Amino acid sequence: MISGSELRKGVVIELDGKLYQVMDYQHIKQKRTALAKVKLRDVQGGHTFERSFQSADKLVRARIELREMQYLYQDGDIHYFMDQENYEQTSLGTDQLGDAINYMKEGMSLQMSNYKGQVIGVELPITIELEVTATDPGFKGDTATSGTKPATLETGITVQVPLFVNQGDVIKVDTRTGVYLERAA
Repeated sequence: MISGSELRKGVVIELDGKLYQVMDYQHIKQKRTALAKVKLRDVQGGHTFERSFQSADKLVRARIELREMQYLYQDGDIHYFMDQENYEQTSLGTDQLGDAINYMKEGMSLQMSNYKGQVIGVELPITIELEVTATDPGFKGDTATSGTKPATLETGITVQVPLFVNQGDVIKVDTRTGVYLERAA
């Protein structure tokens, strides 16, 4: 059990017999009580909604088991993963992966979340290196502080990058926010 004040981004709770992941958390102080305003995502259904909890509210924290998996390949809307300990393969649909699909590339390692033997999703590394496949060319004199431009990465996602980044460059992206961090060495 956890209290409403212990909620944080990424925590999975059981509520009304369903699993919900905290997507966003905001602590609000009022005259006599403190509230936690959270954005929750239904783990199985995928829909999101906002709800407030008082600090004294008791919630059931779900016990999530994580397994190290390797992303193998995609076949239509099905994505295949391999357990790196026993080489068993697991498949997930595109709808089960959510935004993680934008950062997954073949051969990468990630954590697969299981709840009571059922796969509920994947957890990516915080940063990932991806190649820029399309962007406007950079010009001499472009600096890191002069602006940004859109760049399409090898997984198909588009992010804003500094003007000096060119097609073929490998960049680091934050998988939680989708923000460019730096050019990879």
